[in-house]
Amino acid sequence: MPMRLRAGLISGYVLRVIREQQGHTQEESAEHLQVSPDTIAGWETGRRPLTAVPVGQMLRHRHRLMQLGTPAALLQTLDRALEADVLLAAVLDEDAPVEGSPLGTMVMQRDLGEVLAWPLNGVPPQSVRALPRPARPRRGPAPSGPELTHDERRAFFTRMRRTVEQARGREHFLLRRQALYLSGYDRAPEAAEWLAHQQRTERPDDWLTRWLTARSVAAVAARQGDRDRMTHFIDTALQDDDAGEAANLNYWAYWVGEMRCLELSDDFIADRTLRPWPGDKLLTHLVQGITPEHGYMDLNIHSVWSLLQVRPNLLRSGAAARALRDRLPIMLDGRELSPRGRRELESIRYAIRLAEA
Repeated sequence: MPMRLRAGLISGYVLRVIREQQGHTQEESAEHLQVSPDTIAGWETGRRPLTAVPVGQMLRHRHRLMQLGTPAALLQTLDRALEADVLLAAVLDEDAPVEGSPLGTMVMQRDLGEVLAWPLNGVPPQSVRALPRPARPRRGPAPSGPELTHDERRAFFTRMRRTVEQARGREHFLLRRQALYLSGYDRAPEAAEWLAHQQRTERPDDWLTRWLTARSVAAVAARQGDRDRMTHFIDTALQDDDAGEAANLNYWAYWVGEMRCLELSDDFIADRTLRPWPGDKLLTHLVQGITPEHGYMDLNIHSVWSLLQVRPNLLRSGAAARALRDRLPIMLDGRELSPRGRRELESIRYAIRLAEA
């Protein structure tokens, strides 16, 4: 019998986080939302998935949560969690053809990607990480996030592998790429070897597909502690390559939400004419990722350097620019810097001095 993932796993946990931030018990939350305490308990555990609640009723609950003072960032995370739950459930639908998977219908952005990866890597999305401790302490042991059982986890990654192996050709590249991204969170002993094999068997026939494949290979390797592939990617696919640099910034800007419209394919990444997105959000994201323990540190440094080439005004104002100025001395004192990373940080420091002159 095929394994079925609990359909409201992530959204139920986010609802629990919202209730705890408000300092409410399940009984109090039930009273506010005008449902039974058993319904709240079912939602929070995924036993009664929130994704099954009719749209009109869900909107009424959402408006009530607004009236109760729920932070906007948490409400947005709840929306993304509902979407992530639908994606997770669809992945495990054995009756659905791989080619029709919703994973291939749009290019994911960070707010969805982080929530979708949460039960896979145990890392909460930024909106949850930034929260203070709950107003009311939990009673008894409780999970620290949405957790998959062993069987659910194995079933999920088995389905992801099947998706990667069957989604071939340019028309299914987005699906394969995003399935590989999720497969990179598999901690099984043979997972790294399988991923490497899948990446070697990809034979792209156009520039964008080759570029995205190279980036995916580097990103998965960096996530697993191998930084050499990322160094190779920067050296061969970015440095001194205008098309590669533009693609890198397009990719990052879309991922962090600088571009508001959803893209249904990767084609926008190859546009050498950068769209008029501001850059503050991207700079903030990249600066936060320049830490020795971050697998993307070298890529983040290079991306900051590249971003400031096309958006030099970012150095003159804003919290992101101040954070960069404050962190530069600490970054330059680090022993983990590559020679290229150090040169680029020195170049950024010089540009800051010019901007302040």
